[in-house]
Amino acid sequence: MQLIKKVLNLSKFIWFCIAIVVISILFFFYNLPINAVEITDIDFIGQATLPNNLTFQQTAIGGLSGITYDPKKNLYYAISDDRGQKAPARFYTLKIDLSKGKLANGDVVPVGVTTLLNENGQKFPAGETDTEGIALTSKDTVFISSEGDVSQLINPFIKEFLLSSGKEITTLPIPQKFLPDKNGEQGIRNNLAFESLTITPNKNKLFTATENALIQDGSEAKANTSSPCRILQYNLLTKQLEKEFLYQTEPVAPLLDISKHFASGLPDLLAIDNRGDFLSLERTFTGLGFYIALFQVSLEQADDIHNIDSIKQADTKSIKPVQKKLLLDLRKLDVLLDNIEGLTFGSKLPDGQPSLILISDNNFNSLQRTQILAFRLRMESRLIRLLRRLVP
Repeated sequence: MQLIKKVLNLSKFIWFCIAIVVISILFFFYNLPINAVEITDIDFIGQATLPNNLTFQQTAIGGLSGITYDPKKNLYYAISDDRGQKAPARFYTLKIDLSKGKLANGDVVPVGVTTLLNENGQKFPAGETDTEGIALTSKDTVFISSEGDVSQLINPFIKEFLLSSGKEITTLPIPQKFLPDKNGEQGIRNNLAFESLTITPNKNKLFTATENALIQDGSEAKANTSSPCRILQYNLLTKQLEKEFLYQTEPVAPLLDISKHFASGLPDLLAIDNRGDFLSLERTFTGLGFYIALFQVSLEQADDIHNIDSIKQADTKSIKPVQKKLLLDLRKLDVLLDNIEGLTFGSKLPDGQPSLILISDNNFNSLQRTQILAFRLRMESRLIRLLRRLVP
């Protein structure tokens, strides 16, 4: 019996060594992304909603369109897209309790609010900002994106703010082709600009994306029609734009468009490694409820299009877009979905698995809700996944 056990253990060891050799050869000759991460499983673990008309320190909590997690403090920062109508531009600090491995009403509590200040230390005037995305750095600062206001020719921005005071300290450059012009012939579309914002785990790269196509790139998303968005890659060491990539949204068929207000787009991205792999969130108001979907996205084979001023005038068939894989259609959950616009990794769950948090923008509408959804993720590198497949 002992001899059989030794033979079996030796066999496993030999298989393991063979797998290591094979994988090493593959990585050496084909430059496979050894550190790339894949989401292999995603499970819904509950939701919470904040009460309507909830206030904190005399500000109305709502319009929460982006969220980021601070693991050092176990806190979340959620940006409001209020254009200064309810209170000056601001983000909220939230506590989200996942210690029981699930999320329920009462587990999300606001504990702070930070007013954003411009480079002169002044509050942003009403109407000057439409803050949508937020991402935490390693320096106790956050980057925040604003869509601006095309109708007033107010440019979008991506700025860095101190967590402690909310004061602006850095502005990232935005190429001319993204800026609106008075003739309406180029640039972002109103309310369809930089909704998303994410920073890689090593804090070296920042990514944002247009929610829909630039005017010169193609059509905005319509029923059964996708839209060519651009993902922008910034180097946070040089504070310069490096690359752009083509991202096609999914064409969505409205179930019953009784309101004639169909809207669809890319509201957020979340970097899951340092090699250009992301979770993307797509959100569509179909006229009767919301279509919300999570995709895993890879830039690995995508073409850099930062030198292309107009996708529509280029040979689009020769442009390789980012690769997408559907992870979850949230309509399959037994949950009434609201206007989900933000996502972030959250705290580790009791079983050691990472969590994912999604949050909705209630548009300060009494018929909508500030909804927080929580998920358990299973993530692994491609190397580990290959080893599991090759080793019996």
